Amino acid sequence: MVVRFQGGDNAGHTLVVNGNKHVLHLLPSGVLHEEGTCVIGPGVVCNPFVLLEEMEALENSGLSTDHIIISDRAHILMPYHRYQDHLEEAEKENKIGTTGRGIGPAYADKYARRGLRFHEFMDLDSFLEKLRDNLEHKNRLFTGVYGAEPMDYDEIAERFKSIHSRIVPMIKETTHLVNNALDDGKTVLFEGAQACMLDINYGTYPYVTSSSPTSAGVTEGAGVAPNRINQVFGVVKAYSTRVGEGPFVTELEDATGEWIRKQGGEYGATTGRPRRTGWLDLMVVAHAAMLNGLTDITLTKIDVLTGLDELKICTGYEIDGEVFSYVPSDQALVAKAKPVYKTLPGWKEDITEIREYDQLPQQAKDYIAFIEEYVGVPVTLVSVGPDRENNIYRQA
Repeated sequence: MVVRFQGGDNAGHTLVVNGNKHVLHLLPSGVLHEEGTCVIGPGVVCNPFVLLEEMEALENSGLSTDHIIISDRAHILMPYHRYQDHLEEAEKENKIGTTGRGIGPAYADKYARRGLRFHEFMDLDSFLEKLRDNLEHKNRLFTGVYGAEPMDYDEIAERFKSIHSRIVPMIKETTHLVNNALDDGKTVLFEGAQACMLDINYGTYPYVTSSSPTSAGVTEGAGVAPNRINQVFGVVKAYSTRVGEGPFVTELEDATGEWIRKQGGEYGATTGRPRRTGWLDLMVVAHAAMLNGLTDITLTKIDVLTGLDELKICTGYEIDGEVFSYVPSDQALVAKAKPVYKTLPGWKEDITEIREYDQLPQQAKDYIAFIEEYVGVPVTLVSVGPDRENNIYRQA
């Protein structure tokens, strides 16, 4: 079983399996394993129209979507959430760089107790009455505060009527389903959507997402107790990237940064925006390891660094003459930080066909060993290419 426990369709995951490329935004990457159950968990804000589009794309690739279910407690991301997102971002002087998918407004409505959950969609007439009430409230906001056009109720209602028969069969009570799977000794993978530094509490606030993509978010977003989580994998690129605004201490705004961007295909799968690139920031990785209780690191895209004469790794932030060994909460401080670097030699050999760790160039192994020593977490999987087969597994 794979359970997506937070976020919405504001993340893009590009998967290459047997040479076939799949781009997912809402569904967890584990959906490609058809023998299990794929759960959209209670902590997700799910746009049902995007969900159906992704399912159709998978079906057109010859894959089954019969194993996908939606938690009845998950909130429905509504068309007015997207509209509100664009209006709010356009008005801000200091922009966050939101994807415009409506995630923030959907979570705001959830916590303001104005949200609509999937169990409410099962009774279509009742749902449409609540939709009318909510849209009247939103249209007062759109016209009175933003001076924008109101949204049309009939148009939105017809869109939901058109998908009712397709969505309702997927709606299930998932909290007991997931816990029963754990009780039965089944393997359950909880999959987040964003990076740790986009966490609403511990990320680069306010340049963050509106949920908690940490291991602690699993408890809230999937309905399982903390002591049921027995292994936590942190997915770490061999260099750093960022989409959107906010301080980026190791950012490379030069030819090296552009080279990494092109070699790594660093363009947002959701927005298409070029990702900002930089040297690996171990301050961030250590921060994530601490918050998530990482037991394993999956190091991806190390092949992208092939060909560089030297590699830099950030091990500290110098701010106003003081070297910080932790990530400050104040982004004004982070914006002033100068990276403290450790420089390691690069390698020239093509590593994409290597499947045994010992066959990697010594410089690549030294790079990995430095990460392990600094963070205190073993790298148990090394990805040397985009395909599922391009992985090197090693024992902790």
